[in-house]
Amino acid sequence: MLIQFLAAAGVLAVLTMVPGPDMAVVTKRAVSAGWRDGLRTVGGITAGLLVWGVLTIAGLAAVLAASATAYTAVKLAGAAYLVFLGIQALLHSRRVRARETGALPDSPAGNPWRTGLVSNVFNPKIAVFYTGLLPTLAPTGLSPHTGMALLVLVHAALTAVWLGGYVLLLAKARVFFQKPAVRRTIDRVTGTVLIGFGLKVATTQP
Repeated sequence: MLIQFLAAAGVLAVLTMVPGPDMAVVTKRAVSAGWRDGLRTVGGITAGLLVWGVLTIAGLAAVLAASATAYTAVKLAGAAYLVFLGIQALLHSRRVRARETGALPDSPAGNPWRTGLVSNVFNPKIAVFYTGLLPTLAPTGLSPHTGMALLVLVHAALTAVWLGGYVLLLAKARVFFQKPAVRRTIDRVTGTVLIGFGLKVATTQP
């Protein structure tokens, strides 16, 4: 059972480290508002994973994964939110120059924890991942619910550690990232990436 658990944790670690919308959302928030907001965003993302974990164990995520209508509704809502965040980042890049002169305050809008939570809760791919892959990774020596719950907690912990460490690395180079030209570039890149992820989510099949 220990070997199965370690193998499952390894798979989850690899999947966690693959760049995706979560990393783009965290980058945008950490660079524009600092490491504290970045960590709060990570907390929201982690909470979103736990929400999906509870829904999966309760069987609701399986219903979503099996229902084309429900999947499409959540998918489009999530895609729209990612596109919204992307557009917000692009607009933010245009306001950086104005803030240099003091014409605009340097205070990003929105609660960072809620931003992370919403971006994950409206990601139907997690429902498919949890209902399709996690059951195959659960250790056979435990009950299905216990095994799934354990893997969800491991996934949430890995996500918090990985993205939290990423935020702290960004903080180490804060002086560099505070340069207006660099911030404009990062806003434009993350904005474009978020819009791209949003369009990809909108057009992806279950």
